[in-house]
Amino acid sequence: MLTSVFVAAVSLALFWMAAFTLWWQMHAWRTPEVLASTRFASPEGGGALSFSLLLPARHEQAVLDHTVRRLLESTHPDFEVIVIVGHDDPETAEVARLAESRDRRVRVVVDTHEAKNKPKALNTALPHCRGEVVGVFDAEDQVHPALLAHVDHAFRSTGADVVQGGVQLINFHSSWYSLRNCLEYFFWFRSRLHLHAQKGFIPLGGNTVFVRTEVLREADGWDPQCLAEDCDLGVRLSSVGKKVVVAYDSDMVTREETPGSLLSLLKQRTRWNQGFLQVYRKKDWKRLPTAGQRLLARYTLMTPFLQAFTGVVIPLNVVVALLLDVPVAVAFVTFLPAVTAVMTFVFEVVGLHDFGKQYGLRVRLAHYGKLVLGGPFYQVLLAGAAIRAVWREQRGRHDWELTSHTGAHLATAPAATAPAPAVSGARPADLREDAPA
Repeated sequence: MLTSVFVAAVSLALFWMAAFTLWWQMHAWRTPEVLASTRFASPEGGGALSFSLLLPARHEQAVLDHTVRRLLESTHPDFEVIVIVGHDDPETAEVARLAESRDRRVRVVVDTHEAKNKPKALNTALPHCRGEVVGVFDAEDQVHPALLAHVDHAFRSTGADVVQGGVQLINFHSSWYSLRNCLEYFFWFRSRLHLHAQKGFIPLGGNTVFVRTEVLREADGWDPQCLAEDCDLGVRLSSVGKKVVVAYDSDMVTREETPGSLLSLLKQRTRWNQGFLQVYRKKDWKRLPTAGQRLLARYTLMTPFLQAFTGVVIPLNVVVALLLDVPVAVAFVTFLPAVTAVMTFVFEVVGLHDFGKQYGLRVRLAHYGKLVLGGPFYQVLLAGAAIRAVWREQRGRHDWELTSHTGAHLATAPAATAPAPAVSGARPADLREDAPA
């Protein structure tokens, strides 16, 4: 009897967790009006704000020069690029110094911390920022020239304290897990972050995030010990009522690459999950004004625990349901999570089609097959990363596991079905996945 009750309770919990996740992923597609509202509005008039663009780079000599060149192509009239390099990374520093010598808008700041991580690098550069808005990018980013103009307009037209732009992994053709990774970003930045901003609680993305400099300094910058410094900053700013605006536009997104191996992806997700656990334990989210916001925050930040739990319980639940003699009603309940799984697969197939259409990429039948067949294996990987994160957090291991980049998103991709739409201030090559460096 106790076994049957346990199996039924776990199955119902898994069903509701999957249903909530699916509903949140579908947020932006509820109506055409909601979908249209998630995009940047067209800029009006000239730029009125100045920008300091922070570019932390550690062992990124292979991709850094391309990113700096792309940032310098911005159509905005007032910005600076601050490249942050480690004192023990001469190869990256050499690339950064060369960029500084070519263009007066580029400055190099050296991070002398013995133990290096991204938030420490960002905090090192914050006192050097001259702009009214601080923007953060990663060293492998491919940034659209018109992005700053759109962000400037978003700040001025909405009165936002923070503007979160879209980030999109683009090399979906590289591997089966790259396809799923790209689609995951598509749903997160295209839809779910808009829901979080609407609800007044948002774990910010790691880059293409812009914060008014005075707001950032009032918050004392980034937590130097947190493995998810972006999430932590978003939670702290949400908890004091700062206004966050999210915009995703396929023409304006910052393009990135997926991790180059499954091990690299596992370590990246471990770091993010562990960072969420750190933010949860800091309890800044408890200062959110409403019970609904606090409930959303608790559920979001506890995701690593939930993923670890499902990774352990789902196989056990299946074995119990198949091998033990349980009532028919309980056996039926155990298949409820499978219903949401099928619905999620259907939504993902539609989402992959939309992803290809928006980016002018040819999505073949083989890609849909990889999407569906790779789903269970990808969930196992995510569960493994969550379990590893919980284990590392319990052991007090907070070292930063760096994700290496090779520029896979800059390589020639499968032929597009149609060219991406043109945007004011951009050359056609700027909008193609195979745009030259």
